[in-house]
Amino acid sequence: MPTLHRSSPIHATPMQPPQSGPAPGWTLKGAALLGLGVLLGSLTAFHLPSAQAQTYPTKPIRFFVPFTAGSGTDIVARTVGDAMSKGLGQPILIENHPGAGGTIAASQVAHAEPDGYTVLIHSSGHALNPSIYPNLPYDTVKDLLGVTPLAALPNVMVVSPSRGWKSVADVVAAAKARPGQMNYASAGMGSATHMNAEKFKLQAGLDAVHVPFKGTPEALSDVIGGRNDWFFAPLSSALSLIKEGKLQALAVSTAQRSPTLPQVPTTLEAGVPGSDYVFWVGLLVPSATPPAVVKRLHAEAIKALAQSDVSERLKVLGAEPMPMTPEAFSAFIKTEMESAAKIAKAVGLKAS
Repeated sequence: MPTLHRSSPIHATPMQPPQSGPAPGWTLKGAALLGLGVLLGSLTAFHLPSAQAQTYPTKPIRFFVPFTAGSGTDIVARTVGDAMSKGLGQPILIENHPGAGGTIAASQVAHAEPDGYTVLIHSSGHALNPSIYPNLPYDTVKDLLGVTPLAALPNVMVVSPSRGWKSVADVVAAAKARPGQMNYASAGMGSATHMNAEKFKLQAGLDAVHVPFKGTPEALSDVIGGRNDWFFAPLSSALSLIKEGKLQALAVSTAQRSPTLPQVPTTLEAGVPGSDYVFWVGLLVPSATPPAVVKRLHAEAIKALAQSDVSERLKVLGAEPMPMTPEAFSAFIKTEMESAAKIAKAVGLKAS
């Protein structure tokens, strides 16, 4: 993927010292015309962002997804992005930039031109990253602006059927019998799946080893193969594997059961109080993006989420639309950051 570059600044030629007397050809009429030209130029420059917003978009829009194809975030981005592209009248290109818990893609978008053509589709792990990555190359609050959450979806605690575990209590008992010897997978350090597992581990009082992967598909593969003991996977990614019998679903992470897996209890029902966790996926842009462009993106996202085919596709995946105004989403992100910081501090969580 080529590196994004800003346009090179235009450098004006240094002004010469004033000469005594009028310059050749200098007249009052010329001065007036020059002043008028400067004024018109200033007015044009002043109205440029507004004009740009009125014509937006005029070319394809890139959605940067911080995780691999097939992850929960990726599936939501493709589902909603497809509908948004029709309303915007331009293609939406999904680009997967996995790594470092989503901070690579977040940094790329934070430093991209704030013109609405480079958009970040991130998960709730976005709120955790400031607490575990001490030297982020961007400011989570100042450099990125939330447009709207797109969907909330449950994670599901999955294990290999070969383990013989039938409940969360079985896993907890096995982990407590072998402290520090069992392991759990995540879609990357600082991802929503990691945060979910840390909260569960803290509330259950477990000592186990975290094994981060590049993305959800890779983590699922290791759990199926028996190389990892459990994984809080996005339901949207794990559902088909559960139905095929390749994975055993033990509990969902939300406070209520998922209509998609009504027979599977929540982690609260399974006896781990305070372990509920909501995995959300949201749309963000560089903070200096013109308000009119943000408004257009927000409007098209809300329209897409209201479409019956989109809501049905999300429902099949166990996800629910989660629309908010940009202001409400920004406030929500700050609240999520505070909550994540408490958990990170409680478990001593820091990226190596």
